[in-house]
Amino acid sequence: MLFGAHCSGGIKKAIDKAVEIDADAVQLFVQSPRAWRFPDHDPADIAAFRERRAEAKLGGVLVHALYLVNLASPNDDFYENSVETMRRTVETSCAIGAEGVVLHVGSHQGAGLDAAMERVVPALASVLELCSDDTWVLMENTAGAGGTIGRSVEELGVLLDRLDRHPRLGLCLDSCHLFASGYDVTDPDELDRLLDEIDSSCDLDRVRALHVNDSKTPLGSNRDRHDNILEGVMGEKLGVFLAHPALQGLPAVLEVPGADGHGPGPDEVVKLRELHARATRPASPARRRGRSARRPAARRTRG
Repeated sequence: MLFGAHCSGGIKKAIDKAVEIDADAVQLFVQSPRAWRFPDHDPADIAAFRERRAEAKLGGVLVHALYLVNLASPNDDFYENSVETMRRTVETSCAIGAEGVVLHVGSHQGAGLDAAMERVVPALASVLELCSDDTWVLMENTAGAGGTIGRSVEELGVLLDRLDRHPRLGLCLDSCHLFASGYDVTDPDELDRLLDEIDSSCDLDRVRALHVNDSKTPLGSNRDRHDNILEGVMGEKLGVFLAHPALQGLPAVLEVPGADGHGPGPDEVVKLRELHARATRPASPARRRGRSARRPAARRTRG
């Protein structure tokens, strides 16, 4: 497993931050997370990013799309901004060699899922055209608040089907969001059932990244409130999710407040590694069910 974190600093500084906290993988923004304006990245900065990544031996790089993006928006201007931002994000992510672009699909804002699909499907289709063989779009599951899309495996499966199961459309599973939307990933049997459902509806090989976050709110709360590792409701039992045989070999990225509220630091990465070490144990044949051997989603270059 590639232990990492979302790091600030964009393409110029995020890798330096990842090295500071001893991460194996990094997630970053390639534009300001608070504004639509997309920067014209200097080709020299893009080349420097790729060189710095190789020097740092980072096994996984993810780009998180702008939080403002809503590919289901009924507002035409907002929708067009969302599509254009996603296209620019994917182009930049391919240029820097990222393995995935993590996307919150959006909210139908009361229009209903059917109406949302009429917006989301063509938008995602146009974005996926720009993906390389190495850079995928990864739909992130949601905590289930309001009209957000992706609150259930079923909704993610519908999107995949509507996009003809595009070969570069994958999933990023967020532990806090799963827990908040009613999937108890701290229970081994429930987690097995969830992964069976994902395998049936979406195909487990489409899971290309994990967000490993504890939750401040209880199971089924539909509230997206991340907490530091071992400090939230899931606590030590978050290790059940982290250590499942089907999820090994993936970037496991922290999006937690950290000790000072400014994001994950080295102590959080240490806690993540230690939790994984405690929770990892040889799986019995009944629990392995052929899942432990899977193709890694990122280049493993560190021990």
